[in-house]
Amino acid sequence: MKSKNHGVDLKKSRPQLTRLVDLIDYQDGSVVSREIIKKKTGTVTLFAFDEGQGLSEHTAPFDALVHLLDGQAEISISGKPYRLRQGEMILMPANQPHALVAIKKFKMLLIMILSG
Repeated sequence: MKSKNHGVDLKKSRPQLTRLVDLIDYQDGSVVSREIIKKKTGTVTLFAFDEGQGLSEHTAPFDALVHLLDGQAEISISGKPYRLRQGEMILMPANQPHALVAIKKFKMLLIMILSG
């Protein structure tokens, strides 16, 4: 996978201007991820899902915020489906089962807060 990162070095802790959607590319039949920030207190990760790809139901011991940057997805939380489009976000509460599938290929930013 080649990302159009425009010279951005995400390992450096300094101000850098970029567009999140440009930091990750779609790959046919796949889910692509790129960790942006990894700290003891949480992570920020970009994902790109090809149409029809998804993640099976699972739980996490911490809250997670999903922000759709592009495309369309269905995210189920405790069995209730939510359809998200570009620009929308949803909170997935800790310890609640959730799953997602790409209705159309989509990119998302996942922010997980590990401390509470």
